Amino acid sequence: MSYIRFENIVKNFGTHEVLKNIDLEVEKGQLVTLLGPSGCGKSTLLRCLAGLESVTSGRVYLDGRDITDVNPKDRDIGMVFQQYSLFPNMTVEQNVAFGMKMKKMPKDTIAAKAREMLEIVGLGDKLKHYPSQLSGGQQQRAALARAIVTEPKVLLLDEPLSAIDALLRHSLQIEIRRIQKELDITAIFVTHDQDEAMVMSDVIHLMYKGKIDQSARPTELYTNPSTKFAATFIGHYNVLSAGEFARLTGEHIDSADIAFRPEIIKISDKPVDAGGCYGMKGRIQVSLPHGNILRYAVMCGDIQVDVDVLFSGVVPFETGTDVYMAVPRDACIYL
Repeated sequence: MSYIRFENIVKNFGTHEVLKNIDLEVEKGQLVTLLGPSGCGKSTLLRCLAGLESVTSGRVYLDGRDITDVNPKDRDIGMVFQQYSLFPNMTVEQNVAFGMKMKKMPKDTIAAKAREMLEIVGLGDKLKHYPSQLSGGQQQRAALARAIVTEPKVLLLDEPLSAIDALLRHSLQIEIRRIQKELDITAIFVTHDQDEAMVMSDVIHLMYKGKIDQSARPTELYTNPSTKFAATFIGHYNVLSAGEFARLTGEHIDSADIAFRPEIIKISDKPVDAGGCYGMKGRIQVSLPHGNILRYAVMCGDIQVDVDVLFSGVVPFETGTDVYMAVPRDACIYL
């Protein structure tokens, strides 16, 4: 039996239906990500599990127990928010110890566990520091230590890294994943950042308009999106309708839409070998650097196709250059 189960969850705010018959399961020890754009319902679903929002209908189960109507404090769930919510008048050690004090654990146990947890999150030398003396990343690690030191059955993380700069965010992603695996914590992570979801997750549940659009392991979701929304949200696929594709290639496909990733396209200012490929022609409208990738926006009439190439050894095409493209047939996804 699954460790966490959402069963036919509906959540309404007035006349607005935010969650629409959500069925979702999480296995013990997994880190599962709820991914999707703002307003898709991912944080609301997380809050329904925590008991911070009541469900309109449906049931929530944790470790075989129906917790739908259980008081939040009795659900044995830890939560880390985007805001660190540390007590400013307490030291890091006192912040981490707070939950254990509320549970009336022995003083020597509290002191030992607080120090042990702060060592695990890399703050063993910050015990006596106050939150104002810590960086944003250190404060978030302290908040994480406080949430897991009481050994909750589930750890919920609601966009905890969105306010942190990109370089530090990447290192914290790796750190949170390491701690989760080391302590074998069952965790649900909420983010709108697909790269973050790919790095951290055992399973990704992609949400769209209050529903689960697709559930899959990260590599499967990236390489085999099953819906048009999944293809446009994950991996920056080019998605064309059958009619658009026929206009560009002269070939007809037996599906509503076709998707292909920018990096699989061969591009040249001379005709390319199109064996096993669909051929297209267009004109470079603009080129934009994305890290070690150069992305071309190629206009094929009134249809834009994005093409990614590595910077290494590439002489960029000038804007206005006519180009030829070949899209491998076996790399296309028919939606």
